[in-house]
Amino acid sequence: MSSIILVTGASSGFGKMIARGLARAGHSVYASMRGTGGRNAAAVAASATYAAEHRIDLRTIELDVQDEPSIAAATAAILAEQGRIDVVVHNAGHMVWGPGEAFTPEQLAELYDINVLGTQRVNRAILPPMRAAGSGLLIWIGSSSVAGGVPPLLGPYFAAKAAMDALAVCYAKELAPLGIETSIVVPGAFTTGTNHFAHAGAPADATVTAAYDDAYAPGFADAMKAALAATVPGDADPGAVGRAVVDLVAMPAGARPLRVHVDPASDGAAVSFAVIDRVREEFLHRIGHADLLHPARASGA
Repeated sequence: MSSIILVTGASSGFGKMIARGLARAGHSVYASMRGTGGRNAAAVAASATYAAEHRIDLRTIELDVQDEPSIAAATAAILAEQGRIDVVVHNAGHMVWGPGEAFTPEQLAELYDINVLGTQRVNRAILPPMRAAGSGLLIWIGSSSVAGGVPPLLGPYFAAKAAMDALAVCYAKELAPLGIETSIVVPGAFTTGTNHFAHAGAPADATVTAAYDDAYAPGFADAMKAALAATVPGDADPGAVGRAVVDLVAMPAGARPLRVHVDPASDGAAVSFAVIDRVREEFLHRIGHADLLHPARASGA
């Protein structure tokens, strides 16, 4: 069955792959991004060309996850055109690289605003129609760093992804009685197909950054990037993240797993999350609410 799907942060990387894969699978997909008439105008044109060539329903729409009026306008436009939103893919995010101390508190707040508060703004716009329908699917693009290997120089980004993961897990329980399902896709590191490192933010405090550079062994930061890249197999395909999302959407309601791991580097997150999620499941059994582990069926379904 075809779904109406909104993908955030779909101008490049995972978001673009996810949006295109879902549209090729027969869904009506809104690839959202900032600056459709400016910084991302080329991405809009490329998406339109791709849609025409493949004869798929792939549309771009202006949406800034840091701006509530922008989100409200995008949501209203989709509802006006389609009458519903079935699936939202929380993909928008930003990465930073550098010693944690050298980032200002304002920089951490900005990162948290994009990676965590952005999902909350979108949820507050799209959940009302999902609640009214008694159905829906939230897919969160997380990170293996939340429970797997944690290398240095990525602390602020990892902290934000951990916060997003915690929010997603709590939403899963709160939305289950309303018939709305949650799945978290957990990508590991990929060295091709995304612009995470190329577009990563840098610390604002140059003095502190220089102090760390002086204290570390020469070339420490570059050696760390090389070591991380070496954990990723040469044939690792970032398109697997998009395919995982397509597969989740295709599954019957109620049969979707809470997590899907796509981690070619095998950093241990799949093992850790298996334990963490099992502990959380057992706690729900303990308090008599195992029913929250699966979404309720819509009335009349």
